[in-house]
Amino acid sequence: MSTSRVSARTWILVVALIPACRPNTTRPAVTPYPEAAGVEIRLRPIEATRRLAEALQADSLTPTTVRLRDGYLETRWLDSATGKPTARRPIGTGVIKLRAWADPGRPGNSILRVETLYRPLADPSLPERELEQQVPVTHPTAVKVEQVLAALLKRHGGPPPPAAEPPAAERPAAAEPAPEEPAYEEEEAGEDMLAPE
Repeated sequence: MSTSRVSARTWILVVALIPACRPNTTRPAVTPYPEAAGVEIRLRPIEATRRLAEALQADSLTPTTVRLRDGYLETRWLDSATGKPTARRPIGTGVIKLRAWADPGRPGNSILRVETLYRPLADPSLPERELEQQVPVTHPTAVKVEQVLAALLKRHGGPPPPAAEPPAAERPAAAEPAPEEPAYEEEEAGEDMLAPE
């Protein structure tokens, strides 16, 4: 068995490279649930994150983590009746948490996705994310979130509507295509061909 000493140069290289291994984002490694409320607005992700955080705070749902550069925000566990942080155990729809993402959409636009989460049960054997579920769309906090997103859309605008096709009467008539001539393959005479009888 060989035991070689690691050179000082190798240690310096390792120590220099460790800080370079940082991830490029501080977002958690989770994606929004498909049921999360969402809208596309005419703001860039940093500004969309800022405006969403301000709108939620104005509606008594104060985010505790706002990462503008990463387009991410979240709240603590909140009492769904008051919107205030609570020390109660987060089980049931009476205690909720919001997470939001602002991702680039069309040029100059952002897609906002907001989860309104609760935990139906406590199970220490499962990761926290697996215990979280989206509240029903009729839940008062989910309704507030939809109203906040609708207000942002109304204030800042959404993506431009798709270009509509003009009605058939206004479209120029297409020229009739020329009939195609059938393609004929040339056959080469060979031994396989039958001679005329």
